[in-house]
Amino acid sequence: MYSADSGQVGGVEGMRILLLDAAPGELLDRELERLVGYGLAVTLNLRRVEDRPGVVQRWAGRVEFTDVDLFAEAALIEEVLRDGQGYHALKSRAGAPLRAALLAAGTDRGLAHRLRVIGRAGAGTDHVDLAAAARHGVTVTHTPGSNANAVAEFTLAQLLTLTRNLGAYNEAAHQGRWSAPKAPAVELSDLTLGIVGMGRIGLALAERATALGMTVQGHARRPTPAPVPRVETLDALLATSDVVSLHLPLTPDTAGLIGRAELALMRPGSILLNTSRGGIVDEQALADALRDPARPPAAAAVDTFAHEHAAFASPLSGLPNALLTPHVAGMTRTAMAEAALRCADHVAALLVGRPDGVPVVA
Repeated sequence: MYSADSGQVGGVEGMRILLLDAAPGELLDRELERLVGYGLAVTLNLRRVEDRPGVVQRWAGRVEFTDVDLFAEAALIEEVLRDGQGYHALKSRAGAPLRAALLAAGTDRGLAHRLRVIGRAGAGTDHVDLAAAARHGVTVTHTPGSNANAVAEFTLAQLLTLTRNLGAYNEAAHQGRWSAPKAPAVELSDLTLGIVGMGRIGLALAERATALGMTVQGHARRPTPAPVPRVETLDALLATSDVVSLHLPLTPDTAGLIGRAELALMRPGSILLNTSRGGIVDEQALADALRDPARPPAAAAVDTFAHEHAAFASPLSGLPNALLTPHVAGMTRTAMAEAALRCADHVAALLVGRPDGVPVVA
């Protein structure tokens, strides 16, 4: 793999990259060092940087700075077109929409530097208009598997929080109440876990859940070798699992995959976990099911939503049997460092025409 650590940095000197959202905290400096080490001309967007004065002081003279709203397309286009310069590459982390208008602007022939590469520090690329990228000759790379362990651990944390009712006990204790359980809790070894999507995250979860004594089964759209029994259909997995965990990309085929009909197939008292992508689950259908004790599932944990960040809104809000978190499953120090540095390596390799070993999204 092309790496700044190996000294193979020739060919990218002076090429321009815009960091839409750098890695947070101390990881920001590591990411910038990797990019600058390649000789890239870096412009850092300060909009989500916590310690702006400190970052500017440390990096002034080595990188340029801008301040633009990631989720305002017009502002992003204005930045790309500023002074007619353009950027050879864009790097994203939080999933800012990179749609057709931006891709057209970034590849305009009037720019001094036309957009060639989009790097995503993470696995999902549903925020990128891949068809438009292909039309404009922009290569999209990502870092699949960089957060597999982090998401698998988080999924188990969701499950333990729900099965052991930790949220309610915590709230009661903070209110000065001694809240004894109304009924004994189940142990993980009593449960069958059904994993939908047997990619890197699904496999990491299967390994950990098996080690904890759970019965694990999986379902994948395409047959893949897996260390757990494979269930041929989604319907069969839903009907035979106490816990269903989703680990799929958001595509036209998976959008709305779990709706009212699918929820009705789940076992009474079952749990649904979603750390994959918002839009895979019909949030209104799930909210309606959670409000009705006679309908499955009994509880859900959701980390990804159809509308996120400043636009966050969900019909699941306020439901006591819905554990909601702000898309943080993959945000561990190890996972984010891995994603940021691998993304930098991928972008540099693609800019100099060395795609071997670099994951590219079609």
